[in-house]
Amino acid sequence: MTKIKKVLVANRGEIALRVIRTCRDMGIETVAVYSDPDANTPHVLHADESVHIGPAASSESYLVFDKIIDAARQTGADAIHPGYGFLSENGDFAERCRKENLIFIGPGADSIRLMGDKMAARELMSRAEVPYPPGTKEALRDPEEAEKIAEEIGYPVLVKAAAGGGGKGMRIIREKSGFRSGIKAARSEARNAFGDDRVYIEKYLVEPRHVEFQIIADEQGNVLHVYDRECSIQRRHQKVIEEAPCAILTPELRAEMAEAAIAAARACDYVGAGTIEFLVDRDRNFYFLEMNTRLQVEHPVTELTTGLDLVELQIRVAEGETLPIKQEDITQQGHAIECRIYAEDPCDNFLPSTGRLTKHRIPSGHGIRVDAGVEEGQEVTINYDPMISKLCSHGKDRDEAIRRMLRALEEYEIAGCRTTIPFCRYVLRHEAFRNAEYDTHFVPDHFKPDKLHQSNRDLQSIAATLLKRARSGENGGVKENEEMKPARNSNSHWWQKRRNM
Repeated sequence: MTKIKKVLVANRGEIALRVIRTCRDMGIETVAVYSDPDANTPHVLHADESVHIGPAASSESYLVFDKIIDAARQTGADAIHPGYGFLSENGDFAERCRKENLIFIGPGADSIRLMGDKMAARELMSRAEVPYPPGTKEALRDPEEAEKIAEEIGYPVLVKAAAGGGGKGMRIIREKSGFRSGIKAARSEARNAFGDDRVYIEKYLVEPRHVEFQIIADEQGNVLHVYDRECSIQRRHQKVIEEAPCAILTPELRAEMAEAAIAAARACDYVGAGTIEFLVDRDRNFYFLEMNTRLQVEHPVTELTTGLDLVELQIRVAEGETLPIKQEDITQQGHAIECRIYAEDPCDNFLPSTGRLTKHRIPSGHGIRVDAGVEEGQEVTINYDPMISKLCSHGKDRDEAIRRMLRALEEYEIAGCRTTIPFCRYVLRHEAFRNAEYDTHFVPDHFKPDKLHQSNRDLQSIAATLLKRARSGENGGVKENEEMKPARNSNSHWWQKRRNM
C-alpha cells in the first residue's frame, strides 16, 4: 500500500475544488493547474500550490499530457486526480501516468479503453449476461445491411457513436427514408468529436428512463454498488436534474439492476469509482447503456443519501487499500435532488449565456448543498462547460427534497447571465415530475419556453408597479405573493431594491 502525499488535480471548476476539499480532510496536499482565464478561480485559490499550464483552449492546456505531467514533477505530486471530463476517461493518459510512476486516481487504462468503446462494451456485456438493447453487434459498414437490420429491429432506431458519449454522434431515425442521411450525420459528428466515425444502431426504447448505479471497487476484488440515481431530465441528451433514489424502482428491480451493475464492473476488471448506466422502458425492462469510468457530475446526490465521500474512497482505493465498507454497510437515507445551474438560456434552446457574474448569492439552510466553481465578480467563459454550480437538496423523503429545492432555487440570486434556474423551477413544479411520471423526453413533451417568457413579462410588470408605488409613497400594505417570488432569480435587481425599502 502506498500513502499518497500530494495530489495534482488535472481539472478545473467545481469538481477540482470538490477534490481539493476531500484531500484537505485527509491531510493530503494539493496542486491546482490552470489556464489563462482560470488564474483567480476558486480551485486555484484553495489549493496549496498552483501551476499555469497554458491558454484558454483546452487543447493547449487541460488536455496536454506533457503539461500535466510536468506540473506534477515540478511540484512533487505523487498522484493525479482527473475529475470528470478532460482526461478522466483517456486510457492513454492513465497509462502515461503509471509509466511516470504517478498514481492515477481512477481505473486501469485497459478498463477505460474497453468501456470507452461502445461496441466492445456491448460485446462484453453480452458475455457477462447483462441485458442491452437489440441492435448491431459491430460497427456499421455496409449501408444496405444496416438498413436491413434497422427494419428487423423496427423503427425508430438510435444511431450512436462507438467511441464516445454525451449525446455526440447520436441520432434518432424514425423512418426508413431518413436512415442514410441520419447515419451520415452521426458519422460526421462522431468524427469531429472523437476522431472516430464508427457508429452502431440499437432499438429506440419507448418512454425510456435513464437510471444509473454507482459502483466502487478495490484491487482486492471487492465490488460494491452505492445504489441508484435517476437522470432522465435532459436537454440535448445531457443531464440537467438528477435524483436519488429513482422513484420507480421496486426493491426487486433495484436488486436485479444492482447485481447487473456489479457484473458489468467485474467483467472489465474495474478498480475505483464508476457508473453503470441503464435505460428502463415503460414496461420496466432495463438495458445496459454505457459505463462511465470516472466520477459522475451527479455524485453528490449519492453522497447525500448514503453519507459516503466517494472521492475519499477513490483515493483510498488508489493507495491500494481494501474498501473500508461492505455491501451491507451501505444504505440509502431519504431523498436527494441535484439541479445543474448552467449559464444557458432555457428560452432559447438552452444556448450558452456566458458573462461576468455581477451577483452570485448561493442559497443555504438545512438540507442544501452547493458545489460552485465560480464566484461573484468572476466570468463564465465560452471556453468551457457553462456550469456555474450544482445545487443539491436532501430531505427525509422525495416531497421534502422537492420543497427544499424549490426554496433554494428561489433564494438563489444570479445576475450577469441567464441561467437554468427558471427551467429547474418549472420542472420541479410540473405534475409529471412531482408524480415521478416522466422520462428522457420531458423537455420536448412538457417544457414550454413561452411560459417562462410570460412569467418574465408578468414579473417585469409587477416590478414596475411596485417601484411606481414606492416612489409615490403608495406601497404600504403591499404583500409579496407567489407571482413575485421568482423574480429573485431574474437578472433584474428589483427584488433587492424592494427588500431594502
